[in-house]
Amino acid sequence: MSILDIPVNTLDGEPTTLGDLLGGRAALVVNVASRCGLTPQYAGLVRLRQTYEQRGLTVVGVPCNQFMGQEPGSAEEIKEFCSTTYGVDFPLLEKTEVNGPGRHPLYTALTEVPDASGEAGDIQWNFEKFLVTADGEVAARFRPRVEPEAPEIVEAIEKVLA
Repeated sequence: MSILDIPVNTLDGEPTTLGDLLGGRAALVVNVASRCGLTPQYAGLVRLRQTYEQRGLTVVGVPCNQFMGQEPGSAEEIKEFCSTTYGVDFPLLEKTEVNGPGRHPLYTALTEVPDASGEAGDIQWNFEKFLVTADGEVAARFRPRVEPEAPEIVEAIEKVLA
């Protein structure tokens, strides 16, 4: 099964697949949280989507409450926070487990991919990023502290969209 065929639910609870959600675009898939020290990365994620949307990139936010309870809100609270605080205009999935026995199949596939240092496995914290091509290949993995507009992410996006 391709990563694009994995069933997911939108933040509104609508069932879909990653492929249908992306609609032929590449994506930066990011586990997000509203009450994390890294939450300001939302602003960079919005700018990335705006910068590269016309070239075929979107961002997909995946709320996760597994790291010190930093995403405790309901779907409605998450949506409200993201839109009013950061102007989030990219798709958000329902709250999802990214590690452990309840890990969503999407993250089972994503965590098999190593980062730049060759390390695969569990998500370290909120705002870990995966660059997925329009064909469903996971092209790159970036750890939480790598800012969305960091040169290594921009370079990887440019390569995927070339």
